[in-house]
Amino acid sequence: MNNQELAVRRSDAISRGVGVSTSVYAERAENAEIWDVEGRRYIDFAAGIAVVNTGHRHPKVMAAVRDQLEHFTHTCHQVIPYENYIRLAERLNDAVPGDFPKKTIFVTTGAEAVENAVKIARAATNRSAVIAFTGAFHGRTFMGMTLTGKVVPYKTGFGAMMPDVFHVPFPVALHGTTVEDTLGVLDKLFKADVDPNRVAAFIVEPVQGEGGFYEVPRVFMAKLRELADKHGILLIADEVQTGFARTGKLFAMEHYGVHADLTTMAKGLGGGFPIAAVTGRADIMDAPGPGGLGGTYGGNPIGIAAGNAVLDVIEEEALCERADQLGARLKQRLHSLTEAVPQIADIRGPGFMNAVEFNLPHSATPNPDFTNKVRLRALEKGLILLTCGVYGNVIRFLAPITIQDDIFAEALDILETTLRECAAEA
Repeated sequence: MNNQELAVRRSDAISRGVGVSTSVYAERAENAEIWDVEGRRYIDFAAGIAVVNTGHRHPKVMAAVRDQLEHFTHTCHQVIPYENYIRLAERLNDAVPGDFPKKTIFVTTGAEAVENAVKIARAATNRSAVIAFTGAFHGRTFMGMTLTGKVVPYKTGFGAMMPDVFHVPFPVALHGTTVEDTLGVLDKLFKADVDPNRVAAFIVEPVQGEGGFYEVPRVFMAKLRELADKHGILLIADEVQTGFARTGKLFAMEHYGVHADLTTMAKGLGGGFPIAAVTGRADIMDAPGPGGLGGTYGGNPIGIAAGNAVLDVIEEEALCERADQLGARLKQRLHSLTEAVPQIADIRGPGFMNAVEFNLPHSATPNPDFTNKVRLRALEKGLILLTCGVYGNVIRFLAPITIQDDIFAEALDILETTLRECAAEA
């Protein structure tokens, strides 16, 4: 069995709608390393798209899952509840930013968390409209892809989107959209298209994920909170990709000094096991009636056990501080290459949620071809990278925060060699 044989089998058996970014088929993984079915080793700078922040198969997470397997694997919490579900909810209620009573529900995926946050917001406000941002990614369910601010590939061919969803430009100074521009469009939206008194929620990623790892400017987040309070609109923070130490805080909203009313999370919470959640103001979370929220697999005992262990690991191993250290080292190395690699247009990101954006040299024109070349060349050298961005010209770095120092140094050397080679050839 080799990668090529598996690629043929995959093509024959799996819908082409499920895309893949590599032709590497995993056989085993440990912390920040993956070995494929041919025995080749890779350094993982994707982490399952920010899922294994605590590394592949962290011993504490694995021990918690094994222990849960010895007790039970599924009862459905709505039928026979269990204590560790309550304990994880209590911990999230304490951890999510906001000095007010909170409650939590558990579901299975990030998209499901987003769907439920919108349901809760609508139930609590008795309003239906939702405002999202260009470049956003909120999932592939119908409400999720409607909220997502990118057509290809997420909306193409799927017909009409959900009603009462509006998009305004995300403020990215690098692309010529200022905070003032965004606020101006929002003001016009309220005057021309939707009464703010009909808007249930704003939904925003504190750092855009698929959109290109652009941070919400602090002044804009404060203004969004102000507008929400003025018009009785709820603020939903989509922390599916930013959560669980990735940005140097447990939650990215901790960087802003303002709170969200509802917070969605998934990915890093489970350390490799499926689990997602919505945490928010207790009165808002209680708006739906009994049975209005939930799901057969929501808060599955295995994911719950993993989630409790992940929170332990983040605290015990000081992963928020570790994220800041790793991100600083990565950005320092990238900054040292700006002269040798004139395609580098920007280097950014809080904590260890970092990105480098490539344009044509000495130009504002996005350079997706160079970006993909870097990704493929790095893969040849044993480093797994992911691209993102509306223009496909951004490489995002999402290695496990538990990555060993020597392996991290090896990865930075591969990255530098790759960038220098691709720049020289260009």
